[in-house]
Amino acid sequence: MNLEELKVKLNELKEALKKELAGFRANRPNAGLVEDIKIVCYDQTMTIKQVGSISIVPPREIQVQVWDKAATGAVVKGIESSGMGLTVQSDGNLIRVYLPELSQERRQELSKKVKQVVEQYRIQIRHLRDEANKDIQASFDRREMGEDQKFKTKEFVQKEIDKANEAVENLLVAKIKEIEE
Repeated sequence: MNLEELKVKLNELKEALKKELAGFRANRPNAGLVEDIKIVCYDQTMTIKQVGSISIVPPREIQVQVWDKAATGAVVKGIESSGMGLTVQSDGNLIRVYLPELSQERRQELSKKVKQVVEQYRIQIRHLRDEANKDIQASFDRREMGEDQKFKTKEFVQKEIDKANEAVENLLVAKIKEIEE
C-alpha cells in the first residue's frame, strides 16, 4: 500500500463514519434517519430516497414526498417497522414523520451505540496502519528503501493515522453533543 492509497482509504473511512453517524437519531430531524430504510415497492427492494424526496421541517418533523402514490403504503410500513419509534402520518403523496422527544435513558443508549460504531472505525484505522507498516518493512527488507527513508515513511504514516483518529474523535464528540441536546 503506498502513501496515497493510505490517505484515500482513511478519507473513505471518515466519510463512511459520517454517513453512519448521520443515521443515529438525535433530537434534531435528519434525512439520514429515513433515506436508507429499505422498502418493498414494485416487487423490488428499494430505499426511501429512491421513491421520494425527503425534507426537514424543524423542530421534529421529516417529510417524505413520494413520487408515486402507489409507493406511499410501502414507505409508511417501512418507516413504522424500522424500530426507531417514529410516528408516521400519511396524507396522499406526503408522509410526515414525527420524532418523539428523547428520554435520558434513550440518549445514554444512543451514546453507547455511537461509541461502539466509532470504535469499529478506530479498529479499521489501526489495521490500515499495521498494513502500511508491514508494507514499509517489506520494502526495507527487499532493499527498496534505506533505513532513514523507512523511519520517515513510518513517521508520515503515523501522522496520517493521528489525523484520522483526531477526525474520528471530533465526529464522536459532535454526535454525542448532538444527542445530549
